[in-house]
This record gives sequence, C-alpha cells and structure tokens, in this order.
Amino acid sequence: MTLYEMKKRTLALIEELNPESEFLTEDPEIAAKINGVINQIQFELSRIKKIPKYVELEVSQGDTVTFEEIEKELGYRVFQLALVGGVAYTPRANGTVLKILESGTAEIDCFVYPEPIAESTNGSYEFELSPDVLEIMPYGVAADLLKSDVSTEYGAVYGTRYESMLQRLDPRYGVASITVRGGIDI
Repeated sequence: MTLYEMKKRTLALIEELNPESEFLTEDPEIAAKINGVINQIQFELSRIKKIPKYVELEVSQGDTVTFEEIEKELGYRVFQLALVGGVAYTPRANGTVLKILESGTAEIDCFVYPEPIAESTNGSYEFELSPDVLEIMPYGVAADLLKSDVSTEYGAVYGTRYESMLQRLDPRYGVASITVRGGIDI
C-alpha cells in the first residue's frame, strides 16, 4: 500500500476525503499533520508486528558488531536482533553489540524500523508493514487526527476501535513446522 492510498483510506474513514484537492482534503489542519501522524502510527505498529530483515556480514575473530554496522549494511535503523548464526558470538550491551568469537559470515536476522515519512514524502512511498497491520492503521491515524475535536468525540470512537483491533493483532509471522512420524533415536 502506498502513502497516497493510506491517506485516501483514512480521509474517507473520517469523511474528509476530497479527491479533487491536491492534499485529498479541504481541511488545512488535517493536511498539515497527516504525514506526521501516519509516520507515528507506522512506527508504533512496527514495534508490535515487527519488520524482519536479513543481512550477512563478513567478520573476524575478536570483532565487535554494533547496530550501526548492521544498519549501514541494511540501510535501515535496527530495532532488535532476532537471531545470529554462522559464527560463534557473545551478545554484549543488552544484545546491541555482538562480540565475534570466530571468523566467518555472520547471518543476522533482525527487526527494523520502517523508512520514516516526512512532511515532504511523496505519495508513492510504499509501506513495508504487513497487510493485517495496514488494515488497522487508518483507525489509529483517524484517532490521532481527531483527538483534539472534543465536540464530536470521533477521535475517541476511532481510538477505541484502533485499540480493539490492536488487541486482536497477531504479532507473529507464519512459522514452518516439521512432523516426525515413527519417532527418532537420540
């Protein structure tokens, strides 16, 4: 889904969509803050249903690998390391630094933050969030956009719906399973 499509879905939800307008809305306050609110909600959702990435780094015994080095290779800000394979290592600094114990290729699975959305970000920006998360996102954006409009309380209505949908969101991705029939000898 693109940023343009997310804006259309959100603005249609709150009945502020004007397809004829360059900003998709006639409300200047909404037009001014929608990109920032979408960015905030996508970061919140990416911490719940994380965006997985994989990178391989050539390492030598005694090296330390930091988030910054992984980020440089990936081009993303790292949120959390999930799995490291390929070489022996010891995690340091609460798992944000890897002390490499042997030379080889470090195979790193990690979770990253999405590419930030700025006020000037083009509508063709593609979200990396999963489809189930993108279905929830317009409600969170709508709630934040309308939270200061206390006369109608629509912000609270969308906020309640958003929180309800978050509770049912499964943060896991599909995981393969193996079935062993007939037992195994150990």
